[in-house]
Amino acid sequence: MKIVKEFSRFADEYTKHNIVQSEVASRLTSLLTKNKYKKVLDLGSGSGAVYENLLEKNIKVNEFIAFDFSNEMLKRHPSSLNVQKICADFNQQESFKNYKNNEFEIVLSASALQWSENLTSVLSSISSLASEYYFAFFTSNTFKTLHQTAGVNSPIYSKEDIIQTLNKFYTFDIEEAEYRLDFPSVQEMFRYIKRSGVSGGSGQLSYREMKSLLKNYPLDYLEFEVIFVKALKK
Repeated sequence: MKIVKEFSRFADEYTKHNIVQSEVASRLTSLLTKNKYKKVLDLGSGSGAVYENLLEKNIKVNEFIAFDFSNEMLKRHPSSLNVQKICADFNQQESFKNYKNNEFEIVLSASALQWSENLTSVLSSISSLASEYYFAFFTSNTFKTLHQTAGVNSPIYSKEDIIQTLNKFYTFDIEEAEYRLDFPSVQEMFRYIKRSGVSGGSGQLSYREMKSLLKNYPLDYLEFEVIFVKALKK
């Protein structure tokens, strides 16, 4: 099933410029089937969107591990007696060496794993940490028209590549979602890309190429494609 959601407000109204990422965290946590978990790992936890959504949905967690490579993001993550903040890189296998098999009841990751340097390696490294997994990946169809107009490749994985890699380690179900974020101008659109922390591939462009993209981009919105994954380890 493909769900299309449009956000038609202007960029300066978006809370902290991450309305799509917040929606993704909300939808991902809505896939959970229980209202209480013993121990949860949140990979790429950022400033705490997943944790905050668990609180809003009244889902109890005895131990919550907020795992992120950025100390600055972890400083913004909510603190609580049940929250442990771990500054580490999920691209490094040694980051998981202190965790036992089935250490966690579930592993979650919202809007982070598409940045894996080697997705096969990362999914392999975490495949023994739990029996149940919930992932949300932005795919290469995010900013599709922008990339086509600029003549650059997406810096993140395609939906097909993600699914092929998941198949090596998990049995899973997926849902697809498309989001549309409207802007009053292309300039505002690029300010959003810069402030939100998502990449449109614009860093690959020269000044002249960027000027051409600003002139020729045919839409007044950005496209996002996300796949939501509920997985069991094989």
